[in-house]
Amino acid sequence: MTALARSVQPELPPKRFDVVALGEAMVEFNQTRAQEPHYLQGFGGDTSNAIIAAARAGANTAYLTRIGHDTWGEALQGLWHRENVDSSAIDVDGDAPTAVYFVTHGPQGHAFSYLRAGSAASHLSPQSLADSGAKAYIQQARWLHVSGISMAISTSACDAVFAAMQWARQAGTRVSLDANLRLKLWPLARARACLQQAVSMCDLFLPSLEDVQPLCGQTDPQAILDWSHQLGASQVVLKRGALGATISENGLQHEVSGHAVNCVDATGAGDCFAGNLLARLAQGDDLAQGVRYANAAAALAVQGFGAVAPLPRPDEVMALLA
Repeated sequence: MTALARSVQPELPPKRFDVVALGEAMVEFNQTRAQEPHYLQGFGGDTSNAIIAAARAGANTAYLTRIGHDTWGEALQGLWHRENVDSSAIDVDGDAPTAVYFVTHGPQGHAFSYLRAGSAASHLSPQSLADSGAKAYIQQARWLHVSGISMAISTSACDAVFAAMQWARQAGTRVSLDANLRLKLWPLARARACLQQAVSMCDLFLPSLEDVQPLCGQTDPQAILDWSHQLGASQVVLKRGALGATISENGLQHEVSGHAVNCVDATGAGDCFAGNLLARLAQGDDLAQGVRYANAAAALAVQGFGAVAPLPRPDEVMALLA
């Protein structure tokens, strides 16, 4: 009996949040007609999109970032409040603006133009996270979600992401990483070094074919999955757009087919996928079940303009799956 008693581990305290995300939130101006100067104002930022998607899917969520003390920062605070995303640990920076981006549409798909240099979020750092109380939020979450963009916007923000991942690992919080490679933000050599290190610290890696090929120098999906696992990710979901996704865990691969839909605007589709997947995993789905749900959610999201407005609710997703 004594030996058995010694083997029993103390129970971990219950987690307050299902998903906490870290990164840069932005204001979006999305062109509604190609070649015409008509723009729909919305919101974006990959991890902000993902956390809103998770909240709409029923997860208990929080977001960590810095925003400007300006009209757009106030608008983002209002957005998170309406979407039931806890934003109480967000920093407001009186000396730097909230970032803005524009989406244009043409024969080759959508293109992005950014006004984010020197943004409030680029001033994220390990110290700013610690000062805002963000560490406790990360420790109290089932999942922490970060991305390559979170790391690319500045050196201090990259350091903040690595600190957050380390705090998560120490607290038993699982880490999700979306590659989201944006070579307009940083050189490929630095992106490779930082993202390879980040993959080694994550539990769930969510690359797209387009993003991961420059990172690993591979084009074959199996080689990409092998590379991801060799770096340390135990679960990998390779996003393949309209073709669906490939799941890899425990030495096994599984294909989830895409949905045939009318794609109006693919902005934020991968973020929708990530947020819905994490919400479903936190609610008890296994990886295959979660990916099937997330794949359907992303198929719905591409049928409207903007990164946030088209994010679906559970009844819409279940209707598509049915």
